[in-house]
Amino acid sequence: QEPRSQQREQDQQRYQQPATPTLQHSLFTPEMPSLSRSIAAAVLFGSSAVAGFGTPDHVSSRLQIQVPKTLFKEGGYDHREALFGSPPYGGSIAQNIYYTDDDLCDARAVDPTTGYPSRAIDMNTNKQQPWPSPFILMVDRGGCSFVQKARNAQHAGAAGVVIADNMCLCNDLACLNITGVTQPCQHTEPIMADDGSGGDITIPAFLMFKADAIKIIEEVKDHDSPVQIEMSWSLPHPDTKVEYELWTVPSDEVSKDFQKKWKDVATKMGNKLFFTPRQYIYDGIKSRCQTGDGRNMCFNLCTNNGRYCATDPDNDLDHGITGAEVVKEALRRICIWKQHGEQDGIGVTYWNYIAEFLTRCDSDDFFASEDCVKDAFKHAKIDKKMIDQCMDASGGLTDDGPNNLLDREVEAAGRRGVVVLPTMFVNSAPLRGALTSNTVFNAVCAGFVEGSEPSVCNKCRGCSDTAQCVKKGSCKSYENGNGGGGSGGVSKKTFGATLLFMCALFGVAGYIHWRKTREEMRDQVRGILAEYMPLEGGDEEGSSPMDFARRGQSASLIS
Repeated sequence: QEPRSQQREQDQQRYQQPATPTLQHSLFTPEMPSLSRSIAAAVLFGSSAVAGFGTPDHVSSRLQIQVPKTLFKEGGYDHREALFGSPPYGGSIAQNIYYTDDDLCDARAVDPTTGYPSRAIDMNTNKQQPWPSPFILMVDRGGCSFVQKARNAQHAGAAGVVIADNMCLCNDLACLNITGVTQPCQHTEPIMADDGSGGDITIPAFLMFKADAIKIIEEVKDHDSPVQIEMSWSLPHPDTKVEYELWTVPSDEVSKDFQKKWKDVATKMGNKLFFTPRQYIYDGIKSRCQTGDGRNMCFNLCTNNGRYCATDPDNDLDHGITGAEVVKEALRRICIWKQHGEQDGIGVTYWNYIAEFLTRCDSDDFFASEDCVKDAFKHAKIDKKMIDQCMDASGGLTDDGPNNLLDREVEAAGRRGVVVLPTMFVNSAPLRGALTSNTVFNAVCAGFVEGSEPSVCNKCRGCSDTAQCVKKGSCKSYENGNGGGGSGGVSKKTFGATLLFMCALFGVAGYIHWRKTREEMRDQVRGILAEYMPLEGGDEEGSSPMDFARRGQSASLIS
């Protein structure tokens, strides 16, 4: 059965926008033979040529100018969210914005004493005072990637970054009238995609279109006036149940850690959540992997004679895991969910299989091993015969014919307009930022109607490790009296015990040092006395200097 969100997807088709083809890995490497490159090109450019899917317009964020009132815009300013960073879902950031004419491409060249509006002069440095924290930083687009700009803004102390587009859209007449029709324009909207290194970005980032960004730049630069901007995030609240889905493929590295940890959270929230795992499959026919005369031009990247394809995980078409093996494992997981999770939307058995497969079979040697898969089935307590029957009944993977389960995934990907893998949707809104247990937990909790969220949301929201909080039933941050900040601080009990231990350790070390020093001083005194104290009556018995030295402190130097 299709989840309840399918009808919502169909209702929202009229809000779709042109899509961008999805790519998980780079298909081109210098080591690939010419035939391999042609196969990769068929997958890449074929899918680009026929892409006609739309992206549902589920913008979950809002960009508004609060100060000055002359720039306030009913409904907020049009913008695009970055596909990286960690937006505070359910929250907002409202701070003064500072515009820098530095491109923020070189971290060493970022100077917080520059930019607009102006600040007071620091008498010690004879420069403007740095951007006062907290602040939002605005920078022009260009020179380097969006990720690099956001990273350097984060290192400079910004709470958020707004990137001003440097080109008008060719169909934006208002922008062209401002900048002049002779200026170059862009035919498609830029996508603030992750360049593969954005995992360390924690601040949110927006792209603001040029016509709107010019207004802010003029206000802070030409008029030298402060501008306060608000970045806020929310998720749709259709009812008291949150629906969410994860788009990925079995070979995706980024989502593996999340899939290992999420089982406890999904189980704890029970029927408050309805999950749907999705497998991204390339349509081989539209990607031109299958020719008109029925030949498979993409070879081991596809199944069903070129109908269903996946990218090669290791970019080596002759060795390692093949795209066809990825498609097979994807179909297997679809069938496992169909049998063990589609009804309740929780899928404990499904999560058990994912954990077992990632532990036992996630390597080049065992990924496609039937024995390893059988072992994973055994430990996850899944009937392999039932799953094999499901895979065969759907159309199989060997014949030149359709597979209804894989077709369903291809069609769903078209409705969603998936751009980047992995991608999470919560109540039909795409989740921005890194795919971590903390990010997804905060997002699903923000998706509940106020007052209907599970108790675990209030208990673990803000924890540094929500997965552990859910598993153990409490958040260490809250128990330690830290106000639930999730800062990863040390508990009072641990701090006290550590302090006592350190005191005891230094005390023992000091005592040992004192004893050792005392013995050394005694030895020195004995040596001196034995060498330099010939006493009167030295011939008498018991009057030897060494006798005195041996008596140590028991005798007096004065008779």
